[in-house]
Amino acid sequence: MFSKQTIQKFQHTPTPFYYYDLELLKNTINALKKESDKYGYHVHYALKANANNEILSVIQNSGLGADCVSGNEVKKASDLEFDKIFFAGVGKSDEEINVALDRNITCFNCESLQEIEVINELAQKKNKIAPIAFRINPNVNANTHKYITTGLEENKFGINVWELEEVVKRTQQLKNIKITGIHFHIGSQITDLSAFKSLCLRANEIQSWFISHKITLEHINVGGGLGVDYHEPDKNSIPDFAAYFSLFKEFLELRPNQTLHFEIGRAIVAQCGSLISKVLYVKKGVTTSFVILDAGMTELIRPALYQSYHKIENISVMVNGQGLMDNGKMPLAISHQPSSMHRYDVVGPICESSDCFGKAVMLPETKRGDLVAIRTTGAYGEVMASQYNLREKVKAIYSK
Repeated sequence: MFSKQTIQKFQHTPTPFYYYDLELLKNTINALKKESDKYGYHVHYALKANANNEILSVIQNSGLGADCVSGNEVKKASDLEFDKIFFAGVGKSDEEINVALDRNITCFNCESLQEIEVINELAQKKNKIAPIAFRINPNVNANTHKYITTGLEENKFGINVWELEEVVKRTQQLKNIKITGIHFHIGSQITDLSAFKSLCLRANEIQSWFISHKITLEHINVGGGLGVDYHEPDKNSIPDFAAYFSLFKEFLELRPNQTLHFEIGRAIVAQCGSLISKVLYVKKGVTTSFVILDAGMTELIRPALYQSYHKIENISVMVNGQGLMDNGKMPLAISHQPSSMHRYDVVGPICESSDCFGKAVMLPETKRGDLVAIRTTGAYGEVMASQYNLREKVKAIYSK
């Protein structure tokens, strides 16, 4: 929910723009750290969720580590002096590996034997020892969208269990590689915590395999994937970190002096962000009416790419039945009766039929010039923006 002062600020800001509630971000991080610190767990922020400089500054100041999936993310995390940097990704280029070696990152999460051999070769040239973790495919179903599941054998990610013995045996022969841990990641936007229980049980089995081969692991990295509530962003603005971390405490069997690491992105930043847009036109169709916004899939691609849901709100809705307050200014609060609701398809201006934020969205009667908020866009919103149709990238504003 937006305050009156915030909406007043929106009235004078060119649209579209990303809006970030930094107070909510800080409260979310505090809640996360309160629960993870109970067990001495290490949390790394996944930069791919949102790499906005203001967002990263708040997160870095909190003491979280960094989870990176590209060379440029490694550079940024290093430049911002994140404490621990892990580098994942199925297709690390030689250039990216060299960047990570030069920055002395904490760990490479490796996804194939060939990748490990390349890292060894490049580390040898620099006279360095590269710390690695094996990213292992646990074949655990995350029960999420097929585009964001990553822990099944049909996915491109990770080393399959059936090839693990060969990979480990060869890695032990490489002189510029140090085995430090194992890494898992089963998917994203996971709301069924039983998937994480399955991961814990599978990780225990795999760790036992390493013990039987007399290999000591310094750490286990269980990735991220904790989902958020896109339907009720105000009611559930902070995820249930207590239930999440306590599950790993209950079911994952750590060895003495072994550390547990998480790579969390969406659950930290999603709810603090909204995409604010203005209604350009309301177009009557044959079977529906279209609310056409000045924001499009160039600013938020998730609905087009994943058919994802985002709550959509008209924040310029009338409060006295005339569309304006008594003082002639734009309305500052939402006040309507269910009978005044209308059904709209909310779409953007991009020349693609997939440029649609929501179909059959129930909104108060909406008019040209109204402000619309698309909620829970702090993750995979700005960071996935494009300049398709030669559109300019939009700015961000912040509530501190």
